[in-house]
This record gives sequence, C-alpha cells and structure tokens, in this order.
Amino acid sequence: MTSTPFDLPEDDSLAAEYVLGALDLAERTAAEARVKRDPAFAVLVNDWQNRLSELNDDYAEAEAPNLLPQIEARLFPQAPRPRRWFGWAAGALSAGAIAVAALVMLPPPAPVAPTMTAELSAAASPLRYAAAIAGDQLTLTRIAGTDAEAGKDYELWIIEGDKAPVSLGVLTTASVTIPAPKAAAGYVLAITLEPKGGGPDGKPTGPVLAAGPLKNI
Repeated sequence: MTSTPFDLPEDDSLAAEYVLGALDLAERTAAEARVKRDPAFAVLVNDWQNRLSELNDDYAEAEAPNLLPQIEARLFPQAPRPRRWFGWAAGALSAGAIAVAALVMLPPPAPVAPTMTAELSAAASPLRYAAAIAGDQLTLTRIAGTDAEAGKDYELWIIEGDKAPVSLGVLTTASVTIPAPKAAAGYVLAITLEPKGGGPDGKPTGPVLAAGPLKNI
C-alpha cells in the first residue's frame, strides 16, 4: 500500500487511499474486490466518499474521454453487417494460415515488476479486465462481468496504431498468463465477443466489450 498522511487504522487508511485514487492498479483491483465481499470495508469506503465529496464542489464536472469509437473504428473499418467478414490491409493472411489458439494458464512465473498496465472496459458493457506486462509475460484478469454466453467466446486482440488487430487468443478462463506480444505504450488491448473458437479468418466480427491502451508504469 502507498504511504498515507492519515494516522488511521489500516482498513480505514486503505479505504481513504482507495477513495483518493492513491493506490496502484494491483492494490485498487484488490480493494474493489474487497468492497464487494466485505460489508464492513464497503461502509468505510462509503464514509470516506461522503467525507471527501465536498472537495469536488470547486471543480466543474468533465466527462471522461470516450475512446471506444476510435477503438471500434480500428477493429471495424467498415460499418459491421450481420454475418459478414471485414478486411483490413491488402495481403492479409488467408484462413488456412491462421489458427486461433485458446489461451492457457502457464505455471506461475518468478515475481517480476510490471512495466506496462492497461484497464479494459466499455461504457455499455459490464465486462472489465486488468492487464499487466511483466518481463516476457502478459497477465489478464477479469475483475467484473461473467463468462461468454453459450456458443460464444471472448477473444483478446492487440492493436498498434492504425494497423490490423492481431489476435492473442480466445479467453477460456477468468485469468490467464501468456507470452507477452510485441507492445509499447499506446498499443490497445481489446476484447470482442466472437463465435465459439474465435473470429473467422482471425478477424474480429463481434462487438467490442472492453478495451484500453497500454501505459508505462
């Protein structure tokens, strides 16, 4: 946990830091999960939200930027139509050259500090994921939402600028660790809903359920 100016019991101090946004991604994810399962901690968080709410009075409300249209534009350059496939760059690989493999859990690696993180979400979707790249591995953890509906799969993609999305595999569990792809800050991770086994021809066809850019720590 980060240091705090408050001389408070540990749980009260954690609740204050959570409300102030002073926790890192891993700590904030753990705190969010605790709010859902620990009513006493949820009360502390609510108390701090009420105490600090007056701090917002001096600031005008501003909407968070909506990045989803830009992300969807990269995934779907043309308006999506039912049961149609969409092409990107000329010379895309044929269906026979692409095999979408399900992501599998790897043995726990030796602890390595993350160098990049991303928070994947979308306003119209309850699905939320936290991603972290540490060393040569990428870990993706679902922190909200449920499994894909029957006959469907979630599929993970990475997008570099205006280039075609590259599939990182079908998500078969709530938390996965895979070899880290080539990536840099600004690359976008996105999750779409696809037919069972992944998008046809290795291309996304379903709606974007969660997305977010990678950021350096």
